[in-house]
Amino acid sequence: MLHPIIYHLILASICGYALWRGQYDERVTAVVCLAATLATRLALSPLSQRYSSVEVGVLIVDSLTFLAFTYVALRSDRFWPLWVSGLQLTTTLAHFMKAIDSDLFPQAYAAAGRFWSYPILLILAVGAYRTNKRAKRSEALAS
Repeated sequence: MLHPIIYHLILASICGYALWRGQYDERVTAVVCLAATLATRLALSPLSQRYSSVEVGVLIVDSLTFLAFTYVALRSDRFWPLWVSGLQLTTTLAHFMKAIDSDLFPQAYAAAGRFWSYPILLILAVGAYRTNKRAKRSEALAS
């Protein structure tokens, strides 16, 4: 995984772009990404215990994030929110993987819980870019 500072720069850049140039789907997804990142930081166990057992607080954050992404996907007329929701489901299932196998290495559990946030951000960036491009094309056709 990337250094947390790099992740936060990527997160801020993509979410900022989505909030600036996106429409409802992109903006809600960006706000959820930002809120989930903050909530995850607050929900993590102390460093000495982190990921040694199921991170219940993070499981709750990931589950609520999945529900929010699913809401966006169900009301959207675009395809990309389905991918975001599906990837978040994979992240949420990492907690159940740890619950099933308590001997799972903490590093593997942490990686399984963090990995999909990068593709989610990439999909959000592409979604916001394409929405902005589509809006400009519509304006050009209208004038």
